[in-house]
Amino acid sequence: MDATAQAAALGSPVERREGREKVTGTARYAAEQPCPGRAHAWPVPASIARGRVTGIDTAAALDLPGVVAVLTHENAPRLSEPDDPTLAVLRDSRVPHRGWFVALVVGETLEAARAGAAAVRVDYAVEDHDVTLTATHPDAYAPEQANGGYPGTREHGDPEGAFASAPVRVDAGYRVPPLHNHPMEPHATTARWHDGRLTVHTSTQGSTTVRAVLAGLFALPEEHVTVHAEHVGGGFGSKGTPRPDVVLAAMAARHTGRPVTLALPRRFLPAVVGHRAPTLHRLRLGAHPDGRLTSLIHEVTTHTSRIKEFVEQAAVPARVMYAAPGSRTAHRVAPLDVPSPSWMRAPGEAPGMYALESAMDELACELGMDPVELRIVNEPDTEPDSGKPFSSRHLVECLREGARRFAWAERDPRPRSRTEGPLLVGSGVAAAMYPVMAQPSTAAARALPDGTFLVRINATDIGTGARTVLAQIAADALAVPVERVRTEVGSSDLPAASLAGGSSGTASWGWAVHEACARLARRLAEGPLPPEGIEVRADTAGRADADSPYARHAFGAHFAEVAVDTVTGECRVRRLLGVYAAGHILNPRTARSQFVGGMTMGLGMALTEGSTMDAAFGDFAETDLAAYHVPAHADVPDIEAHWIDEDDTRLNPMGSKGIGEIGIVGTAAAIGNAVFHATGVRLRELPLTPDRVLSGIRERGGS
Repeated sequence: MDATAQAAALGSPVERREGREKVTGTARYAAEQPCPGRAHAWPVPASIARGRVTGIDTAAALDLPGVVAVLTHENAPRLSEPDDPTLAVLRDSRVPHRGWFVALVVGETLEAARAGAAAVRVDYAVEDHDVTLTATHPDAYAPEQANGGYPGTREHGDPEGAFASAPVRVDAGYRVPPLHNHPMEPHATTARWHDGRLTVHTSTQGSTTVRAVLAGLFALPEEHVTVHAEHVGGGFGSKGTPRPDVVLAAMAARHTGRPVTLALPRRFLPAVVGHRAPTLHRLRLGAHPDGRLTSLIHEVTTHTSRIKEFVEQAAVPARVMYAAPGSRTAHRVAPLDVPSPSWMRAPGEAPGMYALESAMDELACELGMDPVELRIVNEPDTEPDSGKPFSSRHLVECLREGARRFAWAERDPRPRSRTEGPLLVGSGVAAAMYPVMAQPSTAAARALPDGTFLVRINATDIGTGARTVLAQIAADALAVPVERVRTEVGSSDLPAASLAGGSSGTASWGWAVHEACARLARRLAEGPLPPEGIEVRADTAGRADADSPYARHAFGAHFAEVAVDTVTGECRVRRLLGVYAAGHILNPRTARSQFVGGMTMGLGMALTEGSTMDAAFGDFAETDLAAYHVPAHADVPDIEAHWIDEDDTRLNPMGSKGIGEIGIVGTAAAIGNAVFHATGVRLRELPLTPDRVLSGIRERGGS
């Protein structure tokens, strides 16, 4: 490898390839595609929580200037039954939850479509609804599986007996409210038909899946459907599967014979693109006086919709983290008249680790033990649930290094020991984990006569820098400078690839790219390059998703410093620090961005983000960014992300683990633990808003 190639090999902070396009506004997103004759669509959401549509009056809407058509269940194109019930839009008169789309207005302009939607009149037969989750809900049941295919319940030893006889015990309940994905780019699609073929530009985390779903719904061969997702303005899980916008836009385009763009208004998103389901946790920890756990019991109750089961796997992280002879991790789920929950960044791990790591902090207080040392004392030799050896696990090193960088040893462990006028200052710690996943993908690599290389794969860059890292992987395998490698991503016409989710994108796509480029390099070594070039393909099916004899996870440690105002109850995070063991870091620049982004999202989970289900009306009260508060730069002045570069040969050819989600996993607990250390008040319901904090301080006995 020459010096230039060496400088651009894996591990170098190569700049994002699409960065200039984004900052200059030339990167086109789904709703911005040039499309002559385009019409615009605006949906009509149901205004009841449960029932049926008994009549729709569209006359006033159709009389408005610029309104082209109104689609309802009475005149919409008939589609095949979808596997995903959330895509069964405009099929019949049922209303399974508030916000369900009951009509779609198409207009010459966005304004005309919006005005037309406001003029549609809908009559309903209203049925009684139930949207309130309780730990003792009579309809709650134990599911066979939780999201991700994990068993709903796992038990080892005698957890109840061990807890009852434990010298030191913690029995606490925690609540995480509904949370919402709010990507900068809303869910949007531009669809057009031509000669029986469908082309869509859509904001998705996986256009291969969208293509398959649309082909099934419209009874088309997959080769007659093309799905483009060149640039995606965030998704956080909500764009992991097709959403109603892509189906409705394609229906409207077929009905009108024109290209149609549908960009969902932000206020509609909580009802139709999934959300993090609320979770009610009960944690019971039993321990010896030296901190060693004897019992770990984590029980979770959550909700799902009545049309689709989704069980947030919030008890699963407890199966990985700590050694305990007796353990029980269990889920219960109550079907309610609510929108269908779905993936949101680190589903299961984010709420589950908040509860577990808060309980570990409570146990450390009961023991009078340093919370860092408590976690280290309970470090397992093998994965507690499966018994498999870890492919690599450097959690202890993350905790030690984080404590060193954070100056943890200088911390006075006594709550309320540090004051600054009306401010109480505290610090907290929490651990984090996230599973390693890789899905089958296919990549093509081509050597061109001009000495450059082209890598083609239907990966989706949702803002993570995938284009750049894939070029680095290719350059490394080909032993050439990264500048000689071009990448094409984001179209279903390219070799099929898995979706960008589960922190599996780079591991999945990179594996295929590495194999294709390694094969190409071997071909090139066999003889001269022919005038037309050489292309080879690699498919990782059967290897990327193969079961491993090792437990493969990324780990991390989070540290937080907060200041709590005893007058207003406001919490200000002064500093966040994370140290991660996430395999080989392929690009420090993009990796740090992912870690910091996750930590910022965890800060929002801890302090500002939360949604309320209105029991009377059956909808979420916080539906836009004026009411649902996501954190801004001013909310934390100092975020540090560091890592321990692991040499783990049991993962994939690059030795990488996912980094997109682990940053959020432990942040909320670290902040909550810091608030306790500052105030001496243990708050067990997120978010830690000023009213809750101030009430806790006052109940404790003043400022």
